[in-house]
Amino acid sequence: MAAKPRVGVVGAGGLGQHHVRILGELPDATMVGFYEARAERAAEISAKTGARAFDALDALLTEVDGVTIVVPTPAHHEVAKRALERGVHVFIEKPITATLEEADELLALAQRTGALVQIGHVERFNRAIRAALPYVDAPKFIESDRLAPFNPRGSDVAVVLDLMIHDIDLILTLVGAPVASLAAVGVGVLTPSVDIANARLAFRSGAVANITASRISRERMRKVRLFQQSGYLSLDLGAGSGEFFRLRENLDLAALAKAPLAVESFVERIALDAPDGEPLRLEFESFVAALRGESEVPVSGEAGRAALAVALQIVAEIERALPAMAAAR
Repeated sequence: MAAKPRVGVVGAGGLGQHHVRILGELPDATMVGFYEARAERAAEISAKTGARAFDALDALLTEVDGVTIVVPTPAHHEVAKRALERGVHVFIEKPITATLEEADELLALAQRTGALVQIGHVERFNRAIRAALPYVDAPKFIESDRLAPFNPRGSDVAVVLDLMIHDIDLILTLVGAPVASLAAVGVGVLTPSVDIANARLAFRSGAVANITASRISRERMRKVRLFQQSGYLSLDLGAGSGEFFRLRENLDLAALAKAPLAVESFVERIALDAPDGEPLRLEFESFVAALRGESEVPVSGEAGRAALAVALQIVAEIERALPAMAAAR
């Protein structure tokens, strides 16, 4: 591939416009242009960014080495399939597809054509997560809360696929073990779909995760807490910061059990830090690096499928529980 791979964007909505902007700024890639089905929106983004607006998807695909796909989830499969059939590498915003069957078809197609598939689980690039990774060591319990005010964008799917899937991907990565069982509940409030959901995942490693997601909150919150043998990590993904409360070395647990002690006497506080960087930009830089053959994609299609599989299990569990809840009322 050329030293500067040619890239484009499919979909220039609320998030897609940032794809167009950032890809146009990357020094190691050539931003060819974008395709947006709405002519008025395409003209607006082209005027704002200076990027070329293509009038057809196939016209864009003939001129690029890779594309980022930022269309509604139900259209992910169709757009990615058309790209992969041409051998065009794809970056697909989460979730990878609407169904596992669609994901499997895309992954098989990518294997046949040799095209790369990267999934846009952007929280992998969050500063707090990047800072915490060196300290994560076989977590035993994880608690995650993701709350957001209502936004019509993304409300075409359950909050599990809209917001919670970010945390599902993170937790699968941090635990590094398969899910053994799960339980979930959720309700719809502003939409016909599920707007608030809670899931409890039990892993084969013995770890447990409790995940809550809401898209009808008054305020935003994105926090993750991890408990492990060596201590406790508290991460604020919204602020990109975190702390690690680590048990001091040579701690006498027997003495600790005899009488109350000030927490500072047995716990060491470590402020977590990582190089600053816009997560979306870091994500695209990783995609371009993979296109250039400099590294593997950090969030593979298989990882995206794994997150989707758990998310769909949670949705199915919620839907199974809803009739029983209705009958109880």
